[in-house]
Amino acid sequence: MPRTDAVLGDPRLADASRRLGREIVKSAVAAAQRRARAGEIPPGDVASAALAALPEHAASLRPVVNATGVLLHTNLGRAPLSTAARAAVAAASGCSDVEYDLPSGRRGPRGRGALAALRAACPAAGDAQVVNNNAAALVLAATALAAGREIVIGRGELVEIGDGFRLPDLLAATGARLREVGTTNRTTAADYAAAVGPGTGFILKVHPSNFRIEGFTAEAAVRDLAPLGVPVVADIGSGLLAPDPALPGEPDAASALAAGAALVTASGDKLLGGPQAGLLLGDRDIVARLRRHPLYRALRVDKMTLAALEATLRGPEPPVAAMLHAAAPGLRARAEDLARALSAAGADARAVGSTAVVGGGGAPGVELPSAAVSLPDGCAAPLRARQVIGRVEDGRLLLDLRSVDPADDSRIRAAVLASLEGN
Repeated sequence: MPRTDAVLGDPRLADASRRLGREIVKSAVAAAQRRARAGEIPPGDVASAALAALPEHAASLRPVVNATGVLLHTNLGRAPLSTAARAAVAAASGCSDVEYDLPSGRRGPRGRGALAALRAACPAAGDAQVVNNNAAALVLAATALAAGREIVIGRGELVEIGDGFRLPDLLAATGARLREVGTTNRTTAADYAAAVGPGTGFILKVHPSNFRIEGFTAEAAVRDLAPLGVPVVADIGSGLLAPDPALPGEPDAASALAAGAALVTASGDKLLGGPQAGLLLGDRDIVARLRRHPLYRALRVDKMTLAALEATLRGPEPPVAAMLHAAAPGLRARAEDLARALSAAGADARAVGSTAVVGGGGAPGVELPSAAVSLPDGCAAPLRARQVIGRVEDGRLLLDLRSVDPADDSRIRAAVLASLEGN
């Protein structure tokens, strides 16, 4: 059995140690030595086996192909960043002028480029600020505007935002008191008006983005609440800055502000297509008040988020927008090409129609016509091992191409062929 130090001295592993760190490489060597002792590989192959087992990156996160048909899959990191945003992150990852003015050599305003881009993308906002996610945006607003006071909210909007986190608990933790009005299915402007008083911090309108209530319903719009004499904070959730014809029922920041909202909160990593961030858009004085609050310091974003957000706003169309607006005939042609190539290699592959969704708490109930490559459901686990993730329906694995960048079609093909060889 070769000694550990001798194996680590192999030039290939020495280079990997410089790239990944010695401990990761040493662990791979130890695992290969155990395989050799068990008789799985010859002792002379320890170095090669260790090299083959090394991860691509020092971090445990691995890139995957999202072929689930859920465009904003929370478990897969929601919106994939554009090439421009990824390049901006790389450029900002070293030392950068995040809070430094190069001409004067003095401290400068933090994130000035990203905030200017956000204001330009939503001209209806008097000012803008960014925190680390939409929940943080709501916490900051509630703490700064309503701590020790009341937040008036409709009962049908007391939502759970995922992983057991409930909006009422989040807001109560800020020291605000919730004043619930209306009923689960019907809440009118009169209900809000009756609740507003000297102790009201603001009215909160929450878009229930991951469910729908149908039937005998009523809901007060922002324009109905704006005249009630207190600020209206609109949590639109999915981060749509302007109306999109593909999602006619989805609220957007420009429309909410035009209707009279004093402040809009939203996510950056959903329909905007950027990094995880909480967007705050609205009245200049209110945004300034939030920026000056001590809690803002704990919630602010880092330089790489600022870089990715600015590049998303100023750069080319992000992948989410391309996925959302992809034409169904083009998706079908891609599925047919891929299924034909896989069938020629012996796979049980078929091109089929499919239905994709926005996901990530956006556009509930909206179905997007799509196309998929259908494979036996036994392919699901082997493909996950090769970092291609689909969904199983009716005993078949569907690789839905609406959520897949066309550049990754070749990666899907290679993964399926490799799984066939592995079987």
